[in-house]
Amino acid sequence: MKILRPSFFTALTFVIAIGCSAIFGAPASAKVFSPETFRLANGMEVIVISNHRAPIVTHMVWYKVGSADEPRGKSGIAHFFEHLMFKRTKNLASGEFSKIVARNGGRDNAFTSYDYTAYHQSVAVDRLETVMKLEAERMRNLLFDPEQVEPERLVVLEERRSRTDNSPGARLGEQMNATMFMNYPYRDPIIGWEHEIRGLTIADLKGFYDRWYVPNNAILVVAGDVTAADVKPLAEKYYGVIPRGPDIERVRTVEPPHDAALQVTLRDPQVRQDSWQRAYLAPSHGYGEKQHAYPLDMLTEILGGSTGRLYTSLVIDQQIAVSAGAFYDANRIGPSEFTIYASPQPGVSIEKLEAAVEAEIQKLLRDGVTADEVARAKDRMLASAIYARDSARQAARVLGAALATGRTVADVEEWPDRIGTVAKDHVDEAAKAVLVKKRSVTGLLLAEQRS
Repeated sequence: MKILRPSFFTALTFVIAIGCSAIFGAPASAKVFSPETFRLANGMEVIVISNHRAPIVTHMVWYKVGSADEPRGKSGIAHFFEHLMFKRTKNLASGEFSKIVARNGGRDNAFTSYDYTAYHQSVAVDRLETVMKLEAERMRNLLFDPEQVEPERLVVLEERRSRTDNSPGARLGEQMNATMFMNYPYRDPIIGWEHEIRGLTIADLKGFYDRWYVPNNAILVVAGDVTAADVKPLAEKYYGVIPRGPDIERVRTVEPPHDAALQVTLRDPQVRQDSWQRAYLAPSHGYGEKQHAYPLDMLTEILGGSTGRLYTSLVIDQQIAVSAGAFYDANRIGPSEFTIYASPQPGVSIEKLEAAVEAEIQKLLRDGVTADEVARAKDRMLASAIYARDSARQAARVLGAALATGRTVADVEEWPDRIGTVAKDHVDEAAKAVLVKKRSVTGLLLAEQRS
C-alpha cells in the first residue's frame, strides 16, 4: 500500500498535465495511447489500452474518492480503507487476495491520494480473468470484523510513525500543507492525524464503503496484450453484475484568498542537511485559473532538473547549493502548489541561499523565460510522452488518474497538441500570476541548534 506524494506526480508530469484551456485552441490529431472505451450498464467506466509488446496485462480499478473526500474529523479513512480491502471478504480469507495473485505469477498493490484510490495487479494475460474476479469480489463483499479492523489500525498507526513522525522532512511537509490550505481538505494528511485514525469506528468504515465503493463510482483500466473485445465479456461477467449504487456528488470547499506570506520552521536533531522550500498556491486542471496549468508544467521543466535554471545557477555557477529545482502537480481536483526548493552547500547559511533563490525568482518575473528555453523544454516533454507509450503500467496510471479527477480520455490524447501550443508569453503570464509571495508558505528544515 502506498500514499502518493509529490515526487510521484512529478515523475508523471510530462503526460498527466492534461485538461482543457481556452488559450490552447482546438485540439489537433496527435495521440498518446489510443485507448478503446465503453461503459457497463451499472455505470462503471472501462478503458482498454492495447500494448502487444509482451503477453502481460495491468489491471487497475480506480475509485473516485480520496482523502479530500473524507468527512471532517475522519482523516485517514480513505487510506485505512485501502488497507482493509486486502482483508476478509465474503468468499476470501484475509490476505488470500494477494496470495492468489502471487501464485499466479503476478504482483498487486494499491495507493491512496487526495483525489482517488486505486488497486492494481500485473499478471500474464491469461490470468486476467482471475484478477478481475478477485477485484470484483472485494468491490461489494468486504467484511468488517473487529478482529481484522483493529490489527490493521495498528499497522496504519505504525506506518504513520515510521513514514511521518520519524521523518523530519515529512513532518515539515505535513505542517506546510496545514498552513498552505486554510479551508480546502488538502490541509489534512492523506494518512490522517493520529488521534483521528484511532477514533475511526467500524460504522465509519462501513458507511464509507457503502457510499464510495460502487461500480458507478469506479473506473476499470486494463492495459497490455488485450483488446476491448477481449476485456468486455469479462468485465460484464464480473463487474457488470454488481448493482449500481446511489449517484454521488463530490462536494469540496473553496480556498479563500491568501494575503500573507507565511513561514514554517522545523528543527530536529535527525536533520543532517538543511533545506529551503517555498510553495505558492497555484491553479490546477480542475481548479482556479486553469489556463496557467500547462505553462506551469513547462515552467517546472525550465526551472527544475539537472539542466534547469535553478540547478545551473545555484549549484554549478554560484556553488552555494547541493541541490535545487521545482515541482508542480496540475493533476488535482482542487488547488495545487508550485514549489521551488534548494539545499545549501556546507558553510552556506540558509539566509544566503534564500536570498539567491529569491534573486532568481525576481529575475524570472522581470525578464521572463526565453523562447529557446521554451523550445527545449517542449522537446523534452514531448519526447517523454513518446516513451510513455512503451509502458502499459504507465498508461493505465495516466488514464486512470485523469478520469478519476474529472478529465476525459480526449484530454490525455490531445496532450501533445496542447503542450505544443504553449508559448513564451503563456509561461511568463503564469509565472507572474502564481509566484506571488503573499500567497506562499516557506519551509525551513534545519538541524537542531546546539548550545
